Amino acid sequence: ISLVLVGVIFWSTLGLLRESVSMSLAAVPTDVNIEAVRTYLQSLPGVLAFHDLHIWSMSTTETALTVHLVMPQGHPGDAFLLQVQDELREYHSIEHPTIQIETSVDLGCKLAAENAV
Repeated sequence: ISLVLVGVIFWSTLGLLRESVSMSLAAVPTDVNIEAVRTYLQSLPGVLAFHDLHIWSMSTTETALTVHLVMPQGHPGDAFLLQVQDELREYHSIEHPTIQIETSVDLGCKLAAENAV
């Protein structure tokens, strides 16, 4: 009977173990479709490109995102940022986005390289 109980306990906590390992590795949460987030960011008005995109779990219920948006026309204002935050929360389950606006492609952000982390 005790082996059956151990098996039940192990089976019921296996999901928690996977989630804990994923959080400790700062992996993209399984409920976030990273390709959909990329498509969304690229489709934003005024966004020429984006880089340094990171998505990770802050807890079991909160997901964070950081990204650099290249917008040559200039900073679009707070209303744009609030709209992006709302849409990331509603459509992609990302509750804590941090967005950096860059206006020049020519200056070259050091974090824009493909191999940069």
